[in-house]
This record gives sequence, structure tokens and C-alpha cells, in this order.
Amino acid sequence: MKLASLKDGRDGRLVVVSNDLTRCASAQSVAPTLQAALDNWSSACPALDVIANELESGGGDAFDQTDCASPLPRAYQWADGSAYVNHVELVRKARGAEMPATFWTDPLMYQGGSDSFIGPRDDIPLANDETWGIDFEAEVTVITDDVPMGVSADDAVDHIKLIMLVNDVSLRGLIPGELAKGFGFFQSKPSSAFSPVAVTPDELGDAWHDAKVHLPLLSFLNDSPFGKPEAGIDMTFDFGQLVAHAAKTRPLAAGAVVGSGTVSNKLGDGPGKHISDGGVGYSCIAEVRTIETINDGSPTTSFMKFGDRVRIEMDDENGRSIFGTIDQVVTKYKA
Repeated sequence: MKLASLKDGRDGRLVVVSNDLTRCASAQSVAPTLQAALDNWSSACPALDVIANELESGGGDAFDQTDCASPLPRAYQWADGSAYVNHVELVRKARGAEMPATFWTDPLMYQGGSDSFIGPRDDIPLANDETWGIDFEAEVTVITDDVPMGVSADDAVDHIKLIMLVNDVSLRGLIPGELAKGFGFFQSKPSSAFSPVAVTPDELGDAWHDAKVHLPLLSFLNDSPFGKPEAGIDMTFDFGQLVAHAAKTRPLAAGAVVGSGTVSNKLGDGPGKHISDGGVGYSCIAEVRTIETINDGSPTTSFMKFGDRVRIEMDDENGRSIFGTIDQVVTKYKA
């Protein structure tokens, strides 16, 4: 089942989307918003399934991804992990920070701002300062129902109800100063944008196992291929572990969003190299700059400028888009 929120007020209007992303049907008879559906998922899911099955038989309205807000335009919780420890190691090298050994055994996670997600086809509005180091981060995320405090990693998987993609925008120039205060990210993490469509795990078929998505995550910068790392490879902590980590000392409310962190494959003959080098590329600019620094002494790839465009998507084994496309341009913020 695939779900989307069409732009309508603060929390959008819930629709069911066809598998090929061409048509949609209203879900208002079941729940007005995705959050309302998640609040009563045990009863809402079967009713939404009925709509989904009817939609596959024909009918419905044309589905336009440009009409979409993020599936959850705002959420009670946005907890982003760093499950691909290779990414953590690389970006820490870029700022001259050593990586503690515990990062391989205990997940990193920060609590992001969840009050104002932007739409998957909306511009990325930023203040007039390109020196902040504007970067995209392509990630996979999950949405949970109510998760009890202290849940085990195995049981946490059962609480994962939907899967999405995200562009977790980062301002690299602001991160070192914020982290030096010892209190985590805030100004360096502006509003994120999620894929047009959220899907139930069964939609991924065999690509969803071991609480990971085993497909390449595709990203494009200014229409040029930038990365296609395998999301199921080099993921040190699976989504069950990430959800359990977030719920260690408190319950998670239905609609909690938990991110994988930037998808990243290790260096080698193929993984970690840029696509033009025959590798899988990257899911953020910071990793490219780190590799350039390691190899050449200084980076040559620039962070994003106003007018730059990023696209993020994931295809199934037949080359069909699963979640729709995040397609955004960096623009100057206007009050």
C-alpha cells in the first residue's frame, strides 16, 4: 500500500496511491490525515487496503507528485540516526575529529525539528548565505505506530508501519560550532523533505528483510548522477535497532519518524568511488569533499549554491519508482 498527503492545510489530505504512482483515491472515509490513520492503525490499515485494492482495479484521480506535502507534513517525533558508520567516520575526518570505537556498537541519534517539514517538490529556502555549506543528505526513514518504552530490537520491527525517503538538509559550515557546544544540532539542520509517497513494508517485497531496505538509493545533483549506494549494505544498525534505541527511555508516539542517516558504502574497488569512476558514488557532498581531501590535500567539489537542484529516489528491480521523487532547488528565503 502506498499513501500520500496532498497539500491541504497544515497536515495535508490523505490519499491512497496506485502502485505505478499515476492515480490516487481519497482516504477521507477512513482518516482525514496520515497522522489520524497512524493513531488508529489497527483499524485504519485494513480499510485503506480495501481502497488500495479497488484503486488497482481502475478508477481514481490523476496523481501529481507536485501536489504532495511530505507524507507527514509535521510529526510528533523526528529522530535521525547514523546507521552507516562509514559516513560518520568520513565526515568526522573532514573536521579533524577522531571517531570513538563505541560508534560501531551504540547508534548515534539526534532529535530533529519536526514542526515544519517541506514538500518533496518544494524549494529549499535558506537565508542569503551560501558560506554555510549547503548539503543534501539522502536517507531512508521509517514511521512507527505507538512504540513502548524499552522495546527490544526484534519487537521494534513490528512497530514499523511505513517507509519513506528523506532529504535531510545540512549546513556543514554551522555544524562544527554547534557540536563544539556539546548540545547537538539545531541551526545546522533546517527543514527536511520526505518522499511524495510512504509505503508499507510489504510493498518492497524481498527488498525488505533484516529490517533494512536492500535497494540502491539514487541521487542526482543538477541532473547529473551523484550516487547509487546500496541501502542494505554497510548499514551497521538496522531499523529495529534504531527504533529500539530511540525508545530506550521513553515511548514513541504513533507517527514517530526514525531515519537511517546518510546512506553510505565503504571505500573499495567500486563502493565509495564516484559514479564517473565506476563506483556507487555518494549520498551527500561532504563525503566527496572528504575523499578529495584525503587523496589530494583539499576539496574541489563545492557545496550547493542558490539555484542548484537535487533529486532523490529509489527504483524497484524493474526500474520503477517506489516512493516518487524528491526534487528540490535551493533558493533564497523570502519572509
